[in-house]
Amino acid sequence: MTTSKSKKWWSKGVKFQCQGSGKCCVSHGEFGFVFLTLKDRQAIAKKLKISTAAFTRKYCDKYHGAFHLKEDPARPECMFLTKKSCEIYEARPVQCRTWPFWPEVMSPKAWKKEVVQFCPGVGKGKIISAEQIEKQLAEQKKSEEDLV
Repeated sequence: MTTSKSKKWWSKGVKFQCQGSGKCCVSHGEFGFVFLTLKDRQAIAKKLKISTAAFTRKYCDKYHGAFHLKEDPARPECMFLTKKSCEIYEARPVQCRTWPFWPEVMSPKAWKKEVVQFCPGVGKGKIISAEQIEKQLAEQKKSEEDLV
């Protein structure tokens, strides 16, 4: 069901600015995997100066047909996170670029439970407009469609 912008809790925008805490780069249960489209894998491989195939073999696993970054059970943070800094920031996947504006957390209840409680950037910085949020939601949704 689609609602008009005026009915969305974020229709006047959301104050948000990344604080560089690295908390979003740590596995949080169901949001644990960093899923990667082909474009994501190509961009990261280029950043690492290796082929897409080599990147995929070395750094990816598959879950229900979709590639994601490998995880180390002993280390819940992303393999590219070093001292709260992303080693591949310029080539980070869509999933990382669009956080916290993912379709599955944009209900008021999910936002409060999944974002506000652990993300220190909520309520800080400039207001992200409803239009910008819509753009990020669309980008994330498209990337999810492109996974398999």
